[in-house]
Amino acid sequence: MDTAFLITSFATLFVVIDPPGLVPLFIALTQGMGADRRRRLGLRACVIGGILLTMFGLFGESILGFIGISMPAFRIAGGILLFLTALDMLFERRTQRREGQQADPHHDPSVFPLATPLIAGPGAIATMILLMGESGGGWVGTLTVLGLLFAMLLVTFLFFLASTPLERLLGRTGTLVITRLLGMLLAALSVQFVIDGVRGTGLI
Repeated sequence: MDTAFLITSFATLFVVIDPPGLVPLFIALTQGMGADRRRRLGLRACVIGGILLTMFGLFGESILGFIGISMPAFRIAGGILLFLTALDMLFERRTQRREGQQADPHHDPSVFPLATPLIAGPGAIATMILLMGESGGGWVGTLTVLGLLFAMLLVTFLFFLASTPLERLLGRTGTLVITRLLGMLLAALSVQFVIDGVRGTGLI
């Protein structure tokens, strides 16, 4: 396997999944949880995201084509779901923060929005489909791309593990400020997903 392909593929996955950028989001979505619960949620999110990306990498075009969904439509749907998450972060509807109240013990952001669309989002899914096509289609190329994906998920999980000490460093006020800021950024990102999806349909 060409070394340039390995480096380019790993860099592409790193940019698309963006492990450092997921850390503040992970902190905001799991605020008030203990380190053990955060570790379990982070691991679950990476595993589920890995399963989704593996499935789409192997069968992506066939799956979407079979059920009649285009990538632009998938991107629009992901953008709308991400926008709802951004609203929750902006208006604190995710958790109960008032004095004397406990966070919802059943709150589990590992599947949505962590695993999808943040880890296994439209961009990552499209990237996996593209890399599988560029790998040559043989078993060696397929296993190489999957190996790069699993390495990137491991990197993402290690970044998640660093979230607890980072939250201690920021403190409650710092975390609240970052949550609001990230809510705005997520809202903008979700709108960009929708714009890219509409552009992909040829309407604009």
